[in-house]
Amino acid sequence: MTTSSVAQDTSQIYQIYIKAEPEAIWEALTDPEWTNRYGYTGFAHYDLRPGGKYQVVANEEFKAAADAAGFPCPDVVVDGEVIEADPPKRLVTTWRMLMDPTCVSEGFTVVTHEIEPLGNGACKLTLTHKLDSTHATISQLVSGRMDAEGNGGGGGHAWVLSDLKSLLETGAGLAG
Repeated sequence: MTTSSVAQDTSQIYQIYIKAEPEAIWEALTDPEWTNRYGYTGFAHYDLRPGGKYQVVANEEFKAAADAAGFPCPDVVVDGEVIEADPPKRLVTTWRMLMDPTCVSEGFTVVTHEIEPLGNGACKLTLTHKLDSTHATISQLVSGRMDAEGNGGGGGHAWVLSDLKSLLETGAGLAG
């Protein structure tokens, strides 16, 4: 008798409502000068063609803070590949965290951003991070549970999206 295991789906879905046009949200998600202004900062570079490269390059302040905390980080902290880009509606990429060897060993996951206009100058932004049971550390990290349990890692996707919303609506992120 043989047994097989099937990875359990542990995908995470986050929705946020932002008083901004779809094009502004798209630009904030895909322009490196914008991505360096919210969340954990860093310059996100996308080749917005299917199969194109996706990388987040740490800025100098992030690298210095990581070093000071005893967790030196590589220049590229996240990498992946563009699966689909339909501006300003939908962006799908593979995603791999390169700052931690355990996350690297868990491999690539898939992140989808969907921007839906609500007709009143606001949009719904949905982020879906497709994970399964083979991505236990990544799942904890991006959910913010590692930080909540005192293990560092920050507030995950909820923090990034909240900071993005604040920046687009007020011109200042949560920390600034």
